[in-house]
Amino acid sequence: MEKNRTRLLRKAPEPAAEQKRCLGEGSGDTAGRRGRQSPGPAEPPRSPPAGPAGPGRAAPRGPGRAGLGGAARAASAERGSGGDPRSCSAFAMRNYDAATAFLGEWGRFQRLVFFLLSASIIHGFNGMSVVFLAGTPERCVVPRGANLSGEWRNASIPLEMRDGQEVPSRCRRYRLAALANFSALGLRPGSDVELEALEQEPCLDGWEYSRDVYRSTIITEWNLVCEDDWKAPLTTSLFFVGVLIGSFISGQLSDRFGRKNILFLTMAVQTGFSFLQIFSTSWEMFTVLFLIVGMGQISNYVVAFILGTEILGKSVRILFSTLGVCIFFAIGYMLLPLFAYFIRDWRMLLLALTVPGLFCIPLWWIIPESPRWLISQGRYKEAEVIIQKAAKMNGIPAPAVLFDTAEMQDSKPQQQQKAILLDLFRTRNIATITIMSLLLWFFTSVGYFGLSLSTPDWHGNAYVNCFLSAVIEVPAYVIAWLLLRSLPRRYSLSGTLFLGGSVVLFIQLVPAELNVLSVGLVMLGKFGITAAFSMLYVYNVELYPTLVRNMAVGATSTASRLGSIISPYFVYLGAYDRFLPYILMGSLTVLIGILTLFLPESFGNPLPESFEQVLKVKCFRNEQQTTGIRSSKESPKSLITTL
Repeated sequence: MEKNRTRLLRKAPEPAAEQKRCLGEGSGDTAGRRGRQSPGPAEPPRSPPAGPAGPGRAAPRGPGRAGLGGAARAASAERGSGGDPRSCSAFAMRNYDAATAFLGEWGRFQRLVFFLLSASIIHGFNGMSVVFLAGTPERCVVPRGANLSGEWRNASIPLEMRDGQEVPSRCRRYRLAALANFSALGLRPGSDVELEALEQEPCLDGWEYSRDVYRSTIITEWNLVCEDDWKAPLTTSLFFVGVLIGSFISGQLSDRFGRKNILFLTMAVQTGFSFLQIFSTSWEMFTVLFLIVGMGQISNYVVAFILGTEILGKSVRILFSTLGVCIFFAIGYMLLPLFAYFIRDWRMLLLALTVPGLFCIPLWWIIPESPRWLISQGRYKEAEVIIQKAAKMNGIPAPAVLFDTAEMQDSKPQQQQKAILLDLFRTRNIATITIMSLLLWFFTSVGYFGLSLSTPDWHGNAYVNCFLSAVIEVPAYVIAWLLLRSLPRRYSLSGTLFLGGSVVLFIQLVPAELNVLSVGLVMLGKFGITAAFSMLYVYNVELYPTLVRNMAVGATSTASRLGSIISPYFVYLGAYDRFLPYILMGSLTVLIGILTLFLPESFGNPLPESFEQVLKVKCFRNEQQTTGIRSSKESPKSLITTL
């Protein structure tokens, strides 16, 4: 009984009681007017953290201030303000969830928003579509008009070692003028003429392409082979450059112009410029448009995530951020090989991948604007209309007045301390955390996108391999969600990275005849790296104090985007040695998995509010200062309960 009493005393005051205190009930004429109002809404997060990051997925810039660390600032404001109206207004703004609690957590309105916003991400498979938009040449063309006998024509292409086998060269041929002379003299290749001693020349008459898998690709369209083969990975890299740019601008645009407006604008950009790619007349035109598509795709993902986390309640928000958007992305990823299997021409395939974006047009009249954002802009009546419509959809009566607009307009936001990028390196401890986090994000991104883009190089059918690569992501996200709920962060992250990296390293030891085993190992490696990738955001924001948390997520997200930009060149190394990409990706992933064990453990700890509360890196001897830090029993908040 005494323990229960102590626990009750440690609880924060009930919203209603706290509201009465703030509003000064019984303190004159303001009490009667304010006492009738419900607590106001919380300040909207400027850029909430992304949930599990997935393909093409980059990640939003950081957690909202109201969600992460907002309670501590609220407590501080209340302690120092007494009955100051500005602090009470801030309290009301921080309690948007309390003001809208009457809506419930999982009514018809919430289900509709959950599934429609998740579905808006399904068509975000443009980055992986390059897997089926590219093909490889078979051999050099020997023109029909060349005066060669059948025997010399068959011997006109030199042999080269590829994957342990001798195959015709893709980029060289013997000098046709010399072969024509030998043919006219009646000499035979191999017996009369030593082929290895003959002069070679490039493929001056073009290439013959295999049509067994792809009918037409951007490679065959513009001959991106041999001396120009560097253009193929650059195409994918520039798409991810667009993703990097979109990551920077999407949050600011949605803060300025509204979540809904930017969501549909970015969907229009993604769909419209994908459609324009169909009419590309050169590789340069295709690549520039592809970069813009990358900007649209990540912005669509980021803004949909922000809008969902601001509208949905706390418990549903967790599910939306950790499973909803990621699993729907995986579903879109699964649809990609199905489209590509039946459509082998690259222009028609792009057209088919563009069409799903048109089905999002009717969502304009269904998906609402974020009430939190509207309130932050002073548009209280519009926010009330949306909440009242939600209540009507859920079959719940709404209060006649939700927000005290007069009080909110008179109040001024409290000044927040500003942070700069160098604050991420302010102390030795936090600088070490930052450097290790940047490396962790960078190499995890290289592993994820490297394995995703290398599916055509695996044994077996390229379409089946891509489908399996997408399917394996669903259990990876579920496992990551379960690990985040119950196990320490460091061991969960390190274990999945070590699993993914080690099995990828074992691929080189698999005999050539055991193709199924090698594909299975790649799938297991993709599973481990995907699970680790999806846990990074949660772990990362738990390591940093409130002042720099937003900035830390933005910096590490940038490192992730840089990793995705260079990942196509890891795949490109497979042209020189089939196992080299897997050796590099596997060893780097194992290395970063081991390095993760030196990071602090944040599971069960309260989110740090100051630099003094940042947990210590394991290799440092100095223990964490305990002054002013609440125990986990007193404040059991961690990110998994606030996102």
